Amino acid sequence: MDKEEKKQVGVSLFGQSEFLAGEDPIEEMFALNLGDFISESLISEDLAKKISSKANKKERLHNQLKELTDIYSSKNTLCVLDFSTNEEQAIYTSIAKSIVQMIEVENCKIYLIKDENNLIMVGNSGENTTDSIISFEEIMHQDVIENNNITCIPMRSAAMPIGTIEVQSEKKLEEDYLELVISIANLLGTTITLQNEIENTNKLIENPETSEIELKQSRAELTALIGDLCDYQQNFVEALANAVDRKGQYTVSHSRNTAKLARGICKKMGLNEKTTDLIYYAGLLQNIGKITLPEKIFATNGKLSAEELQKIKNHTNVGVNLLMNINFLSEVVPYITYQTERVDGSGTPEGLKGQSIPLGSRIIAVADAYSAMTSDRPYRKAMDSNQAIEILNSEAGKKWDKDVLIALAQTIQ
Repeated sequence: MDKEEKKQVGVSLFGQSEFLAGEDPIEEMFALNLGDFISESLISEDLAKKISSKANKKERLHNQLKELTDIYSSKNTLCVLDFSTNEEQAIYTSIAKSIVQMIEVENCKIYLIKDENNLIMVGNSGENTTDSIISFEEIMHQDVIENNNITCIPMRSAAMPIGTIEVQSEKKLEEDYLELVISIANLLGTTITLQNEIENTNKLIENPETSEIELKQSRAELTALIGDLCDYQQNFVEALANAVDRKGQYTVSHSRNTAKLARGICKKMGLNEKTTDLIYYAGLLQNIGKITLPEKIFATNGKLSAEELQKIKNHTNVGVNLLMNINFLSEVVPYITYQTERVDGSGTPEGLKGQSIPLGSRIIAVADAYSAMTSDRPYRKAMDSNQAIEILNSEAGKKWDKDVLIALAQTIQ
């Protein structure tokens, strides 16, 4: 197959990587990086055509950088927790309030390092506007700083601190909650750095005097940051799932077990990598609404109050709303929303039947049920694998998708 024929192989950047390389091997690396860093739905057909055209190298670089800066602009990436505005103060305040709600601390403040290494507060969950008691020297040399009832997590860029997240709590943070705050700090720090790099890149694109070497350097820096961003996004999802499980006394590791099973089922069913990743995330976050519930609800042995019952009733909707505001997780929302549907139409929330239920939801439902059956509960011992499979198969075509059950059996063999 010659280069002209290879140009016609779909719109995949992988399919055109050899053609893209030409005399510049970094072109192929860039194509592969896009495949690694950008979900398939974000690589537009228009971009593939632009890159594979016979335009000169500098024009191709312009096209690549413009597409990257559009995809990873602040409106698409600076969306970490529950906000929908580009106003800096509102963004960071909303993140601070979300952290307070999730890990049940008294207060949270977010600071950015400005001129002369001064910490300037940009987000605050409460009314307390006092300055940080943490010094710049402490931030420079420590990953976690504890001072009385304050826990400070530095946000970094290329190992240099660019700000902090500080939480105030009368009790020491549980490890899972601390890891969640660390993951948010890493994700937020990388996002801020990426936005600064995008601003610099846009200036280079607009300047007709910018050299090809400068554009290539900018491309390399952008793709490296995007790679870091994707890593921190996954770390954030896993930390969030651990924090969710921490809230429920009897669900420790349940979400992780469900997610691993779901991923195994996806592979047995031959689903593509992107879909598998989304279903895996949905499994991890299937009980995301619990993160907004106070721990005392799970510790209560007696009768719950009307207010507590209402919170439990609404927790799924609250969790879905939270995910809708985390842009890179919004695609998992349908899988979580419809995980309680059943193939015979007897489920909730809409009574969907068969193929009308998203495949990801059908997979999560089976993985969740099997994981629950084979785990110890306060009121019963765990079932063995064969017993659980037998019970699930007895309701194949009623509650559970037959093909998913076959894939489950193959996964646990």
